[in-house]
Amino acid sequence: MRCCAWSWPIDRVTLDGVEVSASDVAKIPAGNMRVSRAEFVALWQTAERLHDEQLRRGVPDWYGAGVVETCRWLAIVEPKADPWHLAPSPVTKRIQVAYDDLIEGECQAAENLAGSRPVPAQLISRPGWIEAVVATLNWAWRRYGSPPLGTGRTVWG
Repeated sequence: MRCCAWSWPIDRVTLDGVEVSASDVAKIPAGNMRVSRAEFVALWQTAERLHDEQLRRGVPDWYGAGVVETCRWLAIVEPKADPWHLAPSPVTKRIQVAYDDLIEGECQAAENLAGSRPVPAQLISRPGWIEAVVATLNWAWRRYGSPPLGTGRTVWG
């Protein structure tokens, strides 16, 4: 993976670009997603590309940032930056390798945050972010709904 640097925790809409490599794809634990690896990778690559395009144009993209963050966490991205660290979980910001119980807990935390009333300030300042995290987790982990971004790819079976 080629990575400039990470901007964690996300307090602005910029996530430095990542190019998803074949070695990154090979390292994705099969148990971290319940959609096919090809579908997940297509989403991840699309999300990285679209988010980078928006940032280059100066367009805030909290929805794209939510999809990218969630994909990186599920894929157990290990950025090549100093100091070394894992991508944190999108909502709880846990710095742990994603595994089934932790992923389910993150799904629940995301849904709870999305349903919070009054709407927390962190969500007001990040329009679309929690919706993207919930949609990505629901699709990739729970196999509910459709991909949160169009990938232009259909996988049957």
